[in-house]
Amino acid sequence: MKIGIIVAMDKELKQLQSLFTEGNVRVEKCGIGKVNAALGAQRMIQEFHPDVIISSGCAGGNGPEVKLQDVVVSAELAYHDVYCGRAIDDTTVYGQVQGLPARFVPDPALLEKAVQIPSVHPGLIVTGDWFVDSREKMREIVSHFPDAKAVDMESCAIAQACYIHHVPFISFRVVSDKPLEDSDASQYHDFWDTVAEQSFHVTRTFVESILQ
Repeated sequence: MKIGIIVAMDKELKQLQSLFTEGNVRVEKCGIGKVNAALGAQRMIQEFHPDVIISSGCAGGNGPEVKLQDVVVSAELAYHDVYCGRAIDDTTVYGQVQGLPARFVPDPALLEKAVQIPSVHPGLIVTGDWFVDSREKMREIVSHFPDAKAVDMESCAIAQACYIHHVPFISFRVVSDKPLEDSDASQYHDFWDTVAEQSFHVTRTFVESILQ
């Protein structure tokens, strides 16, 4: 089995490359944001032909059950900054690209293995081209997606590319901060300064479980 892992930033790449040296696991950086994420997934699929793609990185967390350093795994994925309107199709909902699922779902077998890992919370991950550094922005996102457990800038775009190419996909997001409880992204900066090095081992544990 070949596994492709996509991250957005050099910080994440450094953490995960140190955990994976096997030839059947490739870790690549796509860059920040939805377009970079989709292009990175497309490149990974065309060049590496993985059996599974994993999105790994950090995200803002939401909800009382989600703590800093916990990991949210994608039970569903949607865009928090997409609205196609209802002038042409009145069935399209907020967060949905017209003609595609309202929410992307991961491979069920992958999700089943993921939820067996301690401190992993299955839930909705919402994606958009916005670094959420204020309570006001987080409140706006949660008003549309009250069930969201994590907010990031790449996962749903990678999910969309994998959906189009029929590649099994799942996303793991370490909670680096909780915008509704933070100000000026101070938790996010503390995360990288103090705890990030230990936080990506969940991805390693998951990869080991699917290679058994």
